[in-house]
Amino acid sequence: MDVKLLGANAFYQNKKAAFLVAGAGVVVLGLGLGYKYLRKPEKAVRVGVVSQLLIHPLKSGKAVPVALAECQRMGLKVGELQDRHWLVVTEDGYMVTGRQEPRLVLVSLTCEGGHACLNGPSMEELRFPLKRPENPVINCRVFSADIHGRDCGDEVSQWLTRYLGGEKAFRLVHFEPQMRARRPAEKESLFSKNEQVAYPDIGPVMLLSEASVKDLSGKLDKDVTVERFRPNIVIGDCEPFAEDSWEEIQIGSVRLQRVMACGRCIFTTVDPETGTINRKEPLETLRSYRLCQPTEKHIYKQAPLFGQLHTVKKTGELQVGDVVYKISR
Repeated sequence: MDVKLLGANAFYQNKKAAFLVAGAGVVVLGLGLGYKYLRKPEKAVRVGVVSQLLIHPLKSGKAVPVALAECQRMGLKVGELQDRHWLVVTEDGYMVTGRQEPRLVLVSLTCEGGHACLNGPSMEELRFPLKRPENPVINCRVFSADIHGRDCGDEVSQWLTRYLGGEKAFRLVHFEPQMRARRPAEKESLFSKNEQVAYPDIGPVMLLSEASVKDLSGKLDKDVTVERFRPNIVIGDCEPFAEDSWEEIQIGSVRLQRVMACGRCIFTTVDPETGTINRKEPLETLRSYRLCQPTEKHIYKQAPLFGQLHTVKKTGELQVGDVVYKISR
Protein backbone atom coordinates (compact mmCIF):
# COMPACT_ATOMS: atom_id res chain seq x y z
CA MET A 1 0.00 0.00 0.00
CA ASP A 2 1.56 3.28 -1.08
CA VAL A 3 2.02 6.33 1.07
CA LYS A 4 -0.78 8.27 -0.68
CA LEU A 5 -3.33 5.55 0.07
CA LEU A 6 -2.29 5.35 3.72
CA GLY A 7 -2.61 9.09 4.04
CA ALA A 8 -6.06 9.09 2.43
CA ASN A 9 -7.29 6.35 4.77
CA ALA A 10 -5.95 8.17 7.84
CA PHE A 11 -7.63 11.38 6.70
CA TYR A 12 -10.93 9.54 6.13
CA GLN A 13 -10.83 7.89 9.59
CA ASN A 14 -10.02 11.18 11.38
CA LYS A 15 -12.77 12.99 9.48
CA LYS A 16 -15.27 10.23 10.35
CA ALA A 17 -14.31 10.40 14.04
CA ALA A 18 -14.66 14.18 14.00
CA PHE A 19 -18.14 13.91 12.51
CA LEU A 20 -19.13 11.33 15.16
CA VAL A 21 -17.89 13.51 18.01
CA ALA A 22 -19.61 16.57 16.58
CA GLY A 23 -22.82 14.59 16.08
CA ALA A 24 -22.76 13.32 19.65
CA GLY A 25 -22.24 16.86 20.87
CA VAL A 26 -25.24 18.07 18.91
CA VAL A 27 -27.40 15.25 20.34
CA VAL A 28 -26.32 16.02 23.91
CA LEU A 29 -26.91 19.74 23.38
CA GLY A 30 -30.29 19.02 21.84
CA LEU A 31 -31.31 16.80 24.75
CA GLY A 32 -30.18 19.43 27.24
CA LEU A 33 -32.08 22.20 25.49
CA GLY A 34 -35.09 19.93 25.09
CA TYR A 35 -35.09 19.14 28.82
CA LYS A 36 -34.71 22.81 29.65
CA TYR A 37 -37.65 23.89 27.50
CA LEU A 38 -39.90 20.83 27.89
CA ARG A 39 -39.51 20.61 31.68
CA LYS A 40 -42.39 22.24 33.47
CA PRO A 41 -41.20 25.23 35.49
CA GLU A 42 -41.76 25.20 39.23
CA LYS A 43 -44.54 27.31 40.64
CA ALA A 44 -44.28 28.52 44.24
CA VAL A 45 -47.46 29.64 45.98
CA ARG A 46 -47.50 31.12 49.47
CA VAL A 47 -49.62 28.88 51.72
CA GLY A 48 -48.68 29.87 55.26
CA VAL A 49 -46.01 30.90 57.73
CA VAL A 50 -43.99 29.01 60.35
CA SER A 51 -45.47 29.89 63.74
CA GLN A 52 -43.57 27.41 65.92
CA LEU A 53 -40.57 25.08 65.73
CA LEU A 54 -40.59 22.27 68.28
CA ILE A 55 -37.80 19.81 69.06
CA HIS A 56 -38.54 16.72 71.14
CA PRO A 57 -35.04 15.54 72.18
CA LEU A 58 -36.49 12.80 74.40
CA LYS A 59 -39.00 10.52 72.71
CA SER A 60 -42.34 11.21 74.44
CA GLY A 61 -40.70 13.99 76.46
CA LYS A 62 -41.54 17.67 76.64
CA ALA A 63 -41.11 19.82 73.54
CA VAL A 64 -38.36 22.43 73.39
CA PRO A 65 -39.58 25.48 71.42
CA VAL A 66 -36.87 27.18 69.35
CA ALA A 67 -36.78 30.22 67.09
CA LEU A 68 -34.20 28.78 64.67
CA ALA A 69 -33.24 25.21 63.81
CA GLU A 70 -31.19 23.21 61.36
CA CYS A 71 -33.36 20.91 59.29
CA GLN A 72 -31.24 17.83 58.66
CA ARG A 73 -32.08 14.56 56.91
CA MET A 74 -32.91 12.98 60.26
CA GLY A 75 -34.93 15.90 61.60
CA LEU A 76 -34.52 19.17 63.47
CA LYS A 77 -31.36 20.05 65.38
CA VAL A 78 -30.19 22.97 67.50
CA GLY A 79 -26.66 22.70 68.84
CA GLU A 80 -26.46 19.37 70.66
CA LEU A 81 -30.23 18.95 70.79
CA GLN A 82 -31.56 16.63 68.12
CA ASP A 83 -35.14 15.59 67.68
CA ARG A 84 -35.95 12.18 69.22
CA HIS A 85 -32.34 11.15 69.77
CA TRP A 86 -32.87 10.07 73.40
CA LEU A 87 -35.06 7.16 74.39
CA VAL A 88 -36.28 5.62 77.65
CA VAL A 89 -36.04 1.83 77.64
CA THR A 90 -36.70 -1.07 79.97
CA GLU A 91 -33.73 -3.01 81.30
CA ASP A 92 -34.04 -5.43 78.40
CA GLY A 93 -33.99 -2.60 75.83
CA TYR A 94 -37.64 -2.21 74.87
CA MET A 95 -38.77 1.37 74.22
CA VAL A 96 -40.95 3.14 76.75
CA THR A 97 -43.22 5.97 75.57
CA GLY A 98 -46.08 8.10 76.86
CA ARG A 99 -48.45 5.35 75.78
CA GLN A 100 -47.21 3.20 78.67
CA GLU A 101 -45.91 5.97 80.96
CA PRO A 102 -47.98 9.15 80.40
CA ARG A 103 -45.94 11.22 82.87
CA LEU A 104 -42.99 11.07 80.48
CA VAL A 105 -44.57 14.02 78.63
CA LEU A 106 -43.65 16.24 81.61
CA VAL A 107 -39.94 15.35 81.47
CA SER A 108 -37.73 17.87 79.70
CA LEU A 109 -34.28 17.14 78.30
CA THR A 110 -32.07 20.06 77.33
CA CYS A 111 -28.36 20.45 76.56
CA GLU A 112 -25.83 23.01 77.74
CA GLY A 113 -22.04 23.08 77.80
CA GLY A 114 -21.50 19.44 76.91
CA HIS A 115 -24.05 18.24 79.45
CA ALA A 116 -27.65 17.06 79.18
CA CYS A 117 -30.17 18.24 81.80
CA LEU A 118 -33.21 16.28 82.93
CA ASN A 119 -36.08 18.03 84.68
CA GLY A 120 -39.44 16.77 85.89
CA PRO A 121 -42.17 17.69 88.43
CA SER A 122 -41.01 17.29 92.05
CA MET A 123 -37.56 16.17 90.85
CA GLU A 124 -34.19 17.88 91.23
CA GLU A 125 -32.47 18.73 87.97
CA LEU A 126 -29.97 16.09 86.91
CA ARG A 127 -26.98 17.04 84.78
CA PHE A 128 -24.86 14.40 83.08
CA PRO A 129 -22.17 14.41 80.37
CA LEU A 130 -23.40 14.09 76.81
CA LYS A 131 -20.45 11.99 75.75
CA ARG A 132 -19.91 8.82 77.75
CA PRO A 133 -17.78 6.60 75.47
CA GLU A 134 -17.00 4.27 78.37
CA ASN A 135 -20.70 3.42 78.79
CA PRO A 136 -22.09 0.33 77.06
CA VAL A 137 -24.10 0.43 73.85
CA ILE A 138 -27.49 -1.19 74.37
CA ASN A 139 -29.47 -3.17 71.82
CA CYS A 140 -32.89 -1.49 71.76
CA ARG A 141 -36.23 -2.29 70.20
CA VAL A 142 -38.34 0.52 68.71
CA PHE A 143 -41.61 -0.98 67.52
CA SER A 144 -40.44 -3.91 65.40
CA ALA A 145 -36.98 -2.55 64.57
CA ASP A 146 -33.64 -3.07 66.29
CA ILE A 147 -31.46 -0.04 66.97
CA HIS A 148 -28.56 0.85 69.26
CA GLY A 149 -28.31 3.48 71.95
CA ARG A 150 -25.50 4.57 74.29
CA ASP A 151 -26.51 4.01 77.91
CA CYS A 152 -26.54 7.30 79.85
CA GLY A 153 -25.51 5.75 83.18
CA ASP A 154 -26.85 4.45 86.48
CA GLU A 155 -27.53 7.89 87.99
CA VAL A 156 -29.83 8.77 85.10
CA SER A 157 -31.50 5.36 85.38
CA GLN A 158 -32.19 5.92 89.07
CA TRP A 159 -33.63 9.38 88.38
CA LEU A 160 -36.05 8.04 85.75
CA THR A 161 -36.98 5.03 87.86
CA ARG A 162 -37.85 7.24 90.84
CA TYR A 163 -39.80 9.65 88.69
CA LEU A 164 -41.85 6.92 87.00
CA GLY A 165 -42.77 5.22 90.25
CA GLY A 166 -39.89 2.95 91.17
CA GLU A 167 -41.70 -0.34 90.52
CA LYS A 168 -39.42 -1.32 87.66
CA ALA A 169 -36.12 0.02 86.40
CA PHE A 170 -35.79 2.30 83.39
CA ARG A 171 -32.72 3.44 81.48
CA LEU A 172 -31.97 6.29 79.09
CA VAL A 173 -30.09 5.77 75.84
CA HIS A 174 -28.69 8.26 73.33
CA PHE A 175 -28.41 7.72 69.58
CA GLU A 176 -24.95 8.68 68.28
CA PRO A 177 -23.98 9.58 64.68
CA GLN A 178 -21.91 6.45 64.06
CA MET A 179 -24.77 4.13 65.00
CA ARG A 180 -26.88 2.32 62.42
CA ALA A 181 -30.18 4.19 62.04
CA ARG A 182 -33.63 2.75 61.45
CA ARG A 183 -35.12 2.80 57.94
CA PRO A 184 -38.77 3.90 57.80
CA ALA A 185 -39.25 1.93 54.57
CA GLU A 186 -38.96 -1.28 56.57
CA LYS A 187 -42.19 -0.31 58.35
CA GLU A 188 -43.92 1.71 55.64
CA SER A 189 -43.11 1.24 51.94
CA LEU A 190 -44.20 4.80 51.07
CA PHE A 191 -40.82 5.97 52.39
CA SER A 192 -37.70 5.84 50.26
CA LYS A 193 -35.27 3.07 51.18
CA ASN A 194 -32.58 5.74 51.68
CA GLU A 195 -34.42 7.56 54.49
CA GLN A 196 -33.11 7.09 58.03
CA VAL A 197 -34.35 8.03 61.51
CA ALA A 198 -33.23 7.53 65.10
CA TYR A 199 -36.14 7.11 67.56
CA PRO A 200 -39.18 8.79 65.91
CA ASP A 201 -42.18 6.56 65.27
CA ILE A 202 -41.54 6.63 61.55
CA GLY A 203 -40.70 9.95 59.83
CA PRO A 204 -38.04 12.63 60.42
CA VAL A 205 -40.32 15.68 60.25
CA MET A 206 -43.97 16.12 61.23
CA LEU A 207 -45.92 19.20 60.20
CA LEU A 208 -49.28 20.45 61.51
CA SER A 209 -51.26 23.66 61.14
CA GLU A 210 -52.70 25.79 63.92
CA ALA A 211 -55.98 25.94 62.01
CA SER A 212 -56.36 22.15 62.07
CA VAL A 213 -55.88 22.10 65.83
CA LYS A 214 -58.40 24.95 66.23
CA ASP A 215 -60.87 23.07 64.04
CA LEU A 216 -60.57 20.01 66.27
CA SER A 217 -60.87 22.08 69.45
CA GLY A 218 -64.16 23.46 68.15
CA LYS A 219 -65.57 19.94 68.26
CA LEU A 220 -64.38 19.18 71.81
CA ASP A 221 -65.61 20.19 75.27
CA LYS A 222 -62.08 21.34 76.11
CA ASP A 223 -59.54 22.94 73.78
CA VAL A 224 -56.38 21.09 72.86
CA THR A 225 -52.99 22.56 71.92
CA VAL A 226 -50.49 21.64 69.22
CA GLU A 227 -48.15 20.18 71.87
CA ARG A 228 -50.53 17.24 72.30
CA PHE A 229 -49.77 16.15 68.73
CA ARG A 230 -46.00 16.58 68.93
CA PRO A 231 -45.23 18.24 65.56
CA ASN A 232 -41.88 19.70 64.61
CA ILE A 233 -43.16 22.48 62.38
CA VAL A 234 -46.36 24.37 63.16
CA ILE A 235 -47.89 26.43 60.37
CA GLY A 236 -50.08 29.50 60.80
CA ASP A 237 -52.06 31.67 58.37
CA CYS A 238 -53.73 28.82 56.48
CA GLU A 239 -57.05 26.99 56.35
CA PRO A 240 -57.74 23.86 58.44
CA PHE A 241 -56.14 20.77 56.92
CA ALA A 242 -54.59 22.76 54.07
CA GLU A 243 -51.38 20.87 54.88
CA ASP A 244 -52.98 17.66 53.60
CA SER A 245 -52.50 18.89 50.01
CA TRP A 246 -48.93 20.19 50.25
CA GLU A 247 -46.98 17.47 48.45
CA GLU A 248 -43.81 19.54 48.28
CA ILE A 249 -43.00 22.72 50.17
CA GLN A 250 -40.21 25.25 50.42
CA ILE A 251 -39.42 27.01 53.70
CA GLY A 252 -36.38 29.27 53.45
CA SER A 253 -33.63 27.11 51.96
CA VAL A 254 -35.31 23.88 53.09
CA ARG A 255 -37.28 21.65 50.72
CA LEU A 256 -39.67 19.12 52.26
CA GLN A 257 -41.50 16.26 50.56
CA ARG A 258 -44.76 14.92 51.96
CA VAL A 259 -44.79 11.13 52.31
CA MET A 260 -47.97 10.31 54.19
CA ALA A 261 -50.44 11.52 56.80
CA CYS A 262 -49.79 10.91 60.49
CA GLY A 263 -52.10 8.18 61.78
CA ARG A 264 -53.06 8.91 65.39
CA CYS A 265 -53.18 6.57 68.38
CA ILE A 266 -53.93 6.48 72.11
CA PHE A 267 -51.00 8.85 72.77
CA THR A 268 -53.20 11.77 71.68
CA THR A 269 -55.31 11.21 74.83
CA VAL A 270 -52.34 12.12 77.08
CA ASP A 271 -52.64 15.69 78.37
CA PRO A 272 -49.23 17.40 77.86
CA GLU A 273 -49.95 19.77 80.76
CA THR A 274 -50.81 17.15 83.41
CA GLY A 275 -49.31 13.90 82.16
CA THR A 276 -52.62 12.07 82.59
CA ILE A 277 -54.30 9.80 80.05
CA ASN A 278 -58.05 9.58 79.47
CA ARG A 279 -57.96 6.99 76.65
CA LYS A 280 -60.87 8.70 74.90
CA GLU A 281 -60.51 12.27 73.64
CA PRO A 282 -59.55 13.76 71.28
CA LEU A 283 -59.06 10.38 69.57
CA GLU A 284 -62.76 9.50 69.37
CA THR A 285 -63.65 12.88 67.88
CA LEU A 286 -60.85 12.58 65.33
CA ARG A 287 -62.21 9.18 64.32
CA SER A 288 -65.58 10.79 63.65
CA TYR A 289 -64.28 12.91 60.77
CA ARG A 290 -60.62 12.24 59.99
CA LEU A 291 -60.51 8.62 58.82
CA CYS A 292 -58.76 7.76 55.58
CA GLN A 293 -60.34 6.94 52.25
CA PRO A 294 -61.32 3.27 51.75
CA THR A 295 -58.47 2.87 49.24
CA GLU A 296 -55.95 3.79 51.97
CA LYS A 297 -57.19 1.47 54.72
CA HIS A 298 -54.31 -0.93 54.09
CA ILE A 299 -51.99 1.92 55.16
CA TYR A 300 -53.81 3.64 58.02
CA LYS A 301 -56.41 1.04 59.08
CA GLN A 302 -58.67 2.74 61.68
CA ALA A 303 -56.22 5.47 62.73
CA PRO A 304 -57.52 9.01 62.21
CA LEU A 305 -55.24 11.32 60.25
CA PHE A 306 -53.88 14.51 61.78
CA GLY A 307 -50.70 16.18 60.56
CA GLN A 308 -48.35 15.22 57.76
CA LEU A 309 -45.04 13.35 57.70
CA HIS A 310 -42.31 14.78 55.50
CA THR A 311 -38.82 13.85 54.43
CA VAL A 312 -36.08 16.41 53.81
CA LYS A 313 -35.15 16.83 50.14
CA LYS A 314 -32.84 19.77 50.82
CA THR A 315 -31.35 20.60 54.20
CA GLY A 316 -30.95 24.11 55.60
CA GLU A 317 -32.18 26.44 58.31
CA LEU A 318 -35.74 27.01 59.45
CA GLN A 319 -36.88 30.06 61.37
CA VAL A 320 -40.11 31.08 63.05
CA GLY A 321 -41.72 33.61 60.71
CA ASP A 322 -40.48 31.93 57.52
CA VAL A 323 -43.01 31.90 54.68
CA VAL A 324 -44.16 28.45 53.51
CA TYR A 325 -44.50 27.92 49.75
CA LYS A 326 -46.30 25.05 48.08
CA ILE A 327 -44.33 23.84 45.07
CA SER A 328 -46.10 22.59 41.96
CA ARG A 329 -45.08 21.93 38.35
